Amino acid sequence: MFQLDSLLVLAMLTAPVDAPMPAGAGERFDRLRPKLQKLAVQWEILDPREVRYILARPDDFASDLNLVRRRYQVLADAPALSDCQRFPDRDAVNELLSFNRAYRQHLGLRQPMELARWWELRTALQETDHLYQVWDNVRDARCEYYYVTVRRQALKKLREMIGEDAYYNAQMPPSVPIWRFREVE
Repeated sequence: MFQLDSLLVLAMLTAPVDAPMPAGAGERFDRLRPKLQKLAVQWEILDPREVRYILARPDDFASDLNLVRRRYQVLADAPALSDCQRFPDRDAVNELLSFNRAYRQHLGLRQPMELARWWELRTALQETDHLYQVWDNVRDARCEYYYVTVRRQALKKLREMIGEDAYYNAQMPPSVPIWRFREVE
């Protein structure tokens, strides 16, 4: 019976969203629930803190199962949570983001005063905002009180934004467009 339950749990989690419930799954809820939760936590599609209320009640079984299935599909190609360890910690990222916002404010104040360079400053603002989004994803991934699914989605977005090579080599762009800085002599 153990092998059958394990196969059933695997089939239930990997089935498409809104796929019909396998025959007898409802009657086996009490026996399948801990196995479903354990596998979902291992696959990082369910946060351990969510176990208290997702896949916890027979009345919500079908809707909770669809939620977990949807997460399985959305996060299928997302990096594992352990990838966040390759990036700076949250406090360091907060410092970088503070500098980014201060630099952005500086550019925003200069733009109406330097009309001849308005387009150049606008481009610098856009680059600054893009770099903010990149580093904000690092901050979200390193934020330990966010659920594992949110953190993995942040890693997925980060990988898409900086490219796979840079992501896997932890080659982060600067927090501000330093190529716009001018050397002072």
